[in-house]
Amino acid sequence: MSVMTTPETVLHPARKGPRPMTAEDLWAIPRVGAPVPSPDGKRLAVTVTRYDMETNEGRTRIWLMAADGSGEPVAYTSADVSSSEPAFSPDGRQLAFIRKSAANGGSGEAGSGKPAPGAGKPQLWILPLAGGEPRCVTQLPLGAFDPTWLPDGSGLIVAGMLLKGHLTIEATAREAERRDKDPVKAHITEDRVYRFWDRWLTTGEVPHLFHVDAATGAVRDLTPDSTLWFDFMEPSGQYDLSPDGKEIVFVATRLVEPKGFLITHVYAVPAAGGPITDLTPDHTATDWFPRYSPDGTRIVYGMQVDPNFYADRVRVMEYDRTTRQHRELAPDWALSPSHWSFGPSDTLYLETEDNARNAVFALDGAGTPRRVLYGGTVGGVQATRDRLCFTRQTTSDPAEVFTSAPDGSGVARVTRFTEATTSAFATGEVREMTLEGGYGQTVQMYVVLPPGYESGRKYPLLMQVHGGPHAISGDVFHFRWNSQAFAAPGYVVALINFQGSTSWGQDFAQRIQGAWGERPLADTMAAVDVLVGMGLVDEKKMAMAGGSYGGYMAAWIEANTDRFRCIINHAGVFDLTQQYGSDVTQGRNQSMGGDAWDGQERIDAYNPARHSAGFKTPMLVIHGERDYRVPVGHGIECYGILKAKGVPSRLVYFPDENHWVLKPRNSVVWYREFFAWIERWFRD
Repeated sequence: MSVMTTPETVLHPARKGPRPMTAEDLWAIPRVGAPVPSPDGKRLAVTVTRYDMETNEGRTRIWLMAADGSGEPVAYTSADVSSSEPAFSPDGRQLAFIRKSAANGGSGEAGSGKPAPGAGKPQLWILPLAGGEPRCVTQLPLGAFDPTWLPDGSGLIVAGMLLKGHLTIEATAREAERRDKDPVKAHITEDRVYRFWDRWLTTGEVPHLFHVDAATGAVRDLTPDSTLWFDFMEPSGQYDLSPDGKEIVFVATRLVEPKGFLITHVYAVPAAGGPITDLTPDHTATDWFPRYSPDGTRIVYGMQVDPNFYADRVRVMEYDRTTRQHRELAPDWALSPSHWSFGPSDTLYLETEDNARNAVFALDGAGTPRRVLYGGTVGGVQATRDRLCFTRQTTSDPAEVFTSAPDGSGVARVTRFTEATTSAFATGEVREMTLEGGYGQTVQMYVVLPPGYESGRKYPLLMQVHGGPHAISGDVFHFRWNSQAFAAPGYVVALINFQGSTSWGQDFAQRIQGAWGERPLADTMAAVDVLVGMGLVDEKKMAMAGGSYGGYMAAWIEANTDRFRCIINHAGVFDLTQQYGSDVTQGRNQSMGGDAWDGQERIDAYNPARHSAGFKTPMLVIHGERDYRVPVGHGIECYGILKAKGVPSRLVYFPDENHWVLKPRNSVVWYREFFAWIERWFRD
C-alpha cells in the first residue's frame, strides 16, 4: 500500500490546555450563527446559541457588533427566550427577527381568557435599534419564519405554515385547536412520502408567503391556494424578494404521480399577490436556492437533473427575466455548490465542498469560478461593499465570524464567543494525508492525534466512517461526532473520505452506486493498513464507529473482518430492503442495486442482514425511536441477530431522539456509552 502524500502535512497544531475535552465541554461551547450585515455594511447581527444542562435546552440571542471587529458585541435580545433570523430594515434603524412567544401571550379574544392565535409559536418581532422595546407583529397560528423587509421599509415578507384543506389563517387556527382536543391521532395517507426525518407530513402543514404591514401588523396571504412544500429540512432561505420589491421567487416541492417522485421547481409570484408561475416546468429533479441579481434582471438558481441521485452535481443556472431563457453559468465546473449570494459588484459568491473542505468561489458573469476562501469550513457568506462576512470553523476550532476582502485576502476574525470555553481543554494535532484505496484510486483522510501525542509511540485507533454515503468527513468542528472529543482519551482518530464521498466531483461520488460496501470497505481497510504500517497505531487496539451510512459500514465491516476489537453502530442501515420504510425511498433502487421485486440478489450482495454469518466483533448499537430516515427497526434487528449469535453487544435506545442525538443530556449519555464500550474492549 502506497502513501501518496506525507502524513506530516499538519493542518492544525495541537493546542495545550489544562485537561482533555469532555462531552460536557461540547455543550458549554456557544454556537455562533452566520452574520447578517446591516445595509451600510458597518454592523453585523449574529445569533449565538447557548445550552443549559439543567433545562436540557438551548436558547438563542441576537448580538450586534461592528463589522470591522472593533468594540465589544452587544446582546440585543433577551436571554430568557430564543430569538433568531435577524433582518435589518432598509434604513438600518430597525431589526426584525423571529422569537418564540409565551404560550399564554398575546391579547386573545376580549374577555374570553383564550390565548391569542399562534401563542407559543415563533412569531415576527420588530426592535427599534435606537432604543425601545421589541413588539410582536404577527399572530400566525402555526408561527412565522424567514423575514425579509420590503425595499421601502413599509412591511415585510414572512413565511408561515397553514393546513391543507384549511388554507386561511382563521381556518388553520380553528383546525389546530380542534386537533389538539381530538383524542384520535391516526395518520392516514396514500402518498409515497408521508413523513420526513422525525415528523409526519400527513398533518398537512404547507408553507405560505405573507405580506406583513410593519406598523399595523396586518397580514395578507400572497399564495392563498398553494399546497406546495418548501424544503423539509431547511424551510428558511427558500425564497428571495426582487430588488424593486415587486416579485418573489421561491423553490417548492411537489409529488409527481404515479410513483410519487419528489420534484422541486422554481416559482415566482407577484409581491402584491397573484398567480404563481412555474419558471422551470420541464425540469426533472431538484432546483435550488433562487436569488435575484442586484439589478433584478436575472435569477440565479441551482439545478440537478437526476431525480434518483441526491448527490447529483448542482449546476449553476441563470434565468433571464426579460427573454425567459435559462443558461448554465459554469458548465465545465466539476464542483457542486449549495448556497450563493451576490456582491454589490454583481460577483456571485458560491459556497461548495472542495477537497473535504467547504470553500467559497467567485464567479463574474459566466465561466469558471475562482476560489477565494479555502481551508476549514466556511459558511453563511454575505458580501458588503468592501468585505465578505462569513463563519469559519475547523476540526480544532468551533465556528466564529470572520471577514475578508472581496478577493478573499486579509481574513480577520471578528468574534470570540467560544474562546473562554475552548481555552479550558486541550486539542490534538490534525493531519491530512492521501492514500491508495480500492481499485488503485486515491482517497483522502484526516488524522487527529491525541492531546500530548508522543512521536514513536503506538496509540489505540478509532476509525470514523461518515454517513451519507454521499457526504464528507470535513475539516469541521462537529458537535455530535467530534473527532477532538474522540481523541481526548488518548486515541488516534482517522476520518476516511472513501470513494462515494462528495467534494471530488460527480464520478467519485457515483462510483459506489449499486455496490455500497465494495469500495468503501476497501478504502477503509487500506487506511487501517497505512496507519499500522506507519507505526502510529496499535493493531491490537482498534475500534470502528459510524452513523447512518457509517452505521451501515459498521455492520458491513462486522460481517467482513474481525480486525477491530469493537464496533459502534449509530442509526445504521442494517437490512437494505427495510430501507423501503425510510421517509424518502426515491432512488433506493439506484443506490442499492435493484428493487425489492426486481433485483433482490443484487441488493443482498451488499446487505449486512444477509451476511451476518460473519458477525463476531463486539458491537454497540445506538438508535432513536423517531428516526424516520433509518427506521429504528434496523438497529433492533441488528442487535437481535448479534444477541442470537452470542456476539457481545449492547443496545442504547433513545425514545425521544431522531436520526441524531440532539438533547444535551442524551448527548452526554451517548458519549459516555461510546467511550465506555471502547474502553471495555481495549482493556481486555
